[in-house]
Amino acid sequence: MRYGEHIQVVLQLLIIIFILSDLTAVARSKIKIACVGNSITYGAGMVNRENNAYPVQLQNLLGHNYEVKNFGVSGRTLLKKGDYPYWDTKEYIDALDYGADMVFIKLGTNDSKLQNRVHLDEFEADYKTFISSFRGKNNKIRIVLLLPVPSFLEDTTSIWNPVIKEQIIPLIQKVAYDTGSEVIDLYQLMVDQPRLLPDKIHPSSLGASLIARRTYEAVMHKAHKFNLKEKLNPGQTGKLGFYGFDRYDFVYEDLQLKIVLPKRVLSDKPWVWRARFFGHEPQTDIALLERGYHIVYCEVGALYGNAEAVRRWNRCYDIMTRAGLSRKVVLEGMSRGGLIIYNWAAENPGKVACIYADAPVLDGKSWPGGFGKGKGAADNWKEIKQRYGLASNGLPAGFKGWPVNKTDILAKSGIPMLHVCGDADQVVPVDENTRPFANEIKKQGGNIITIYKEGVGHHPHSLENPAPIVDFILRATGHKTNFAAIPAPGAEYRSAAGWTQGKGWWYQARQIDSLCQSYGDLDLLLIGNSITQGWGGPRDWVTHRPGQQAAETHFQGLKWIGAGISGDRTQHVAWRLENGHYELSNPDFVVLTIGVNNFKSASTEEIVAGLEKNLKLLRKKFPKAGILFFGLLPTGLTRTSKRREKYRKIHQALAGLRFVKNVHYKNLENLFTNGDGTLNKDYYSNDGIHLKPKGYEVWAKYIREQIGQL
Repeated sequence: MRYGEHIQVVLQLLIIIFILSDLTAVARSKIKIACVGNSITYGAGMVNRENNAYPVQLQNLLGHNYEVKNFGVSGRTLLKKGDYPYWDTKEYIDALDYGADMVFIKLGTNDSKLQNRVHLDEFEADYKTFISSFRGKNNKIRIVLLLPVPSFLEDTTSIWNPVIKEQIIPLIQKVAYDTGSEVIDLYQLMVDQPRLLPDKIHPSSLGASLIARRTYEAVMHKAHKFNLKEKLNPGQTGKLGFYGFDRYDFVYEDLQLKIVLPKRVLSDKPWVWRARFFGHEPQTDIALLERGYHIVYCEVGALYGNAEAVRRWNRCYDIMTRAGLSRKVVLEGMSRGGLIIYNWAAENPGKVACIYADAPVLDGKSWPGGFGKGKGAADNWKEIKQRYGLASNGLPAGFKGWPVNKTDILAKSGIPMLHVCGDADQVVPVDENTRPFANEIKKQGGNIITIYKEGVGHHPHSLENPAPIVDFILRATGHKTNFAAIPAPGAEYRSAAGWTQGKGWWYQARQIDSLCQSYGDLDLLLIGNSITQGWGGPRDWVTHRPGQQAAETHFQGLKWIGAGISGDRTQHVAWRLENGHYELSNPDFVVLTIGVNNFKSASTEEIVAGLEKNLKLLRKKFPKAGILFFGLLPTGLTRTSKRREKYRKIHQALAGLRFVKNVHYKNLENLFTNGDGTLNKDYYSNDGIHLKPKGYEVWAKYIREQIGQL
């Protein structure tokens, strides 16, 4: 070998070493997450487990800076004496050796089986030992305990929900409290969604998406160094557990206080100020503690929200904010708690982030007075009269003591308000409290949302699954994760989506990508959800093609692909654009129509941000193509329907955006509606979302005209 060849070989070896060392450095820099658990972690029973198990979905959400590994094993118990202990598996050893920075542990479901229940007295000790084994490998590891999902089985000898709910979950919460571990309540996330557990035990791929999103939030939750206990110094005598969190009951400057501390504090140190019935129906408080909020309680219940109660709350607010909590607080009031939260808010509107009121008393004459449809409470009425200095049952002229008298102040404040009420409440009748209050707030331009529980009385308070309440508070305080703008693959698998049986989202996505790579240069690429999928085209796994005839007529002479996937949201299109090879189709024109499937889970602002993300990716992928951007097609059967109102707000926001030269934004409301604003029934299905063949005819003609003009 010549000298020059020697040098060349050496250089090549050095390059290889450099590349390998660089790859090793990248691998080391990644945050490593271990997902430990049973069949639910493994992904048993779901379609396309390899792509849809929650750890895989979590990996796709987190991206390249993280490495997530699935160490789930079906049928395994946390109990060492269980029938199939997780301790005996290779996956347990591998998980310990993995060197994770963070571990999600989801065990306990199989421990509820009849043969394992006899050992539940050892569950707590076994779980603590299990946690210690991971901390022994890495004393800085983040440990998050996932509470089991509910079981809808009726076999009392198998995985049995009462045992999960009443025994195993409290034990896990106690373990979290004693070990300082984080905890996430998956039970509440699915307790009202049995459809997400098709076999009544295992989440489907769509259920796994819910777990992936919640664990993603936990991963992205950055802790802020702050300790309210140290600031207030309540001592140890009043320390208690609160569903896995530290609670302190104490007297401070003559005020009776309770505080509950989160495991990981958010940087702006948000807090929820609970009024009355502390700890009752705590699911919202628990969910917010998980996310870094403090819970604060100041006892003023016997004062019924009067001036003295407001003064005491003023002092409590000063104490908490001096200690470092946020200057804007979330107010939460159940029943008579509605009096103090609204009376305090009316005097301190600039200090309130939002209000969650649950079956709230807003008019003392309704309760406890009982002068309307309600039962009233004579002793409480006598007491409230004393608190407000009322000499008789009649109110003095100009009386402004109740929240219903302060709607002008509250509406003007712009404070976001949410009321959750049973519409059959005979204690605090809705028609005498929330409905007139909400009507006045809306009339005066205020910001209020109401949730009425059909056929429910004054109890139970809250919602079994508190997600709507939690999301409302997260949005109002700026902590809601906008999944509409975070690229993620879909997980839909049902053939009702208009697909050949067994050809779910991943098959559809891969076929579209394959077509874009092999079909040759295109004249037109249509991207979107089921409405776009309905064009048909060269996709042999699509079974529902109401737009095929219109496409054949109006796209004649054009080479085109319909890249729509049923159920897709803005984040799914973003993931396909980021990870696909659509640019290889070199289209002259691209049509984007997406967003309607985001309606249920995302706000107007979140959907607009998702659409902006899509446009940014389209411009990057197709810098030379003309982009016809429709946002979403008209939805909502009438002009005044809630869906149409949201549609219009989205398009109002889109109309205010600045678009680059090759993006052509169009709002098609006038094209698909009648003169009175109703959707044209010849064009739309009864769901007010999907097009009929005549609707596709109108749309196809419009697209062809736009292409001709551009």
